[in-house]
Amino acid sequence: MHLQESGEMYLETIYILSKKSSSVRSIDVCEYMNYSKPSVSRAVGILKQGGFLEMDRDGSLSLTPAGLAIASKMYDRHTTLTELLVRLGVNEQTAAEDACKMEHDISDETFEAIKRHMEQHTKK
Repeated sequence: MHLQESGEMYLETIYILSKKSSSVRSIDVCEYMNYSKPSVSRAVGILKQGGFLEMDRDGSLSLTPAGLAIASKMYDRHTTLTELLVRLGVNEQTAAEDACKMEHDISDETFEAIKRHMEQHTKK
């Protein structure tokens, strides 16, 4: 199943929230993304059906290995692209917003080239 940008955003959000708390529930996703409960509920159902997400009896969400792979990839892209834009002189808020748009469309080849460039030009 190929995920659309919105599915990637949900997985990335759950990933971010799981780094901050041992339990992530749908309401946490609603609050973080500022989305309605029905929207999040529908997305969670689609992601569960696609094998990207699991929900236990108490409503706690967890990423499957497939979901974790996508979520961590999007998070890496987001943080790396944000850092690049900030280094280029873009203010942090704009950089984060622009990185969020870019992370879903940039090719793996281009992103890896950006990462290599940043690693080569990071002062140690």
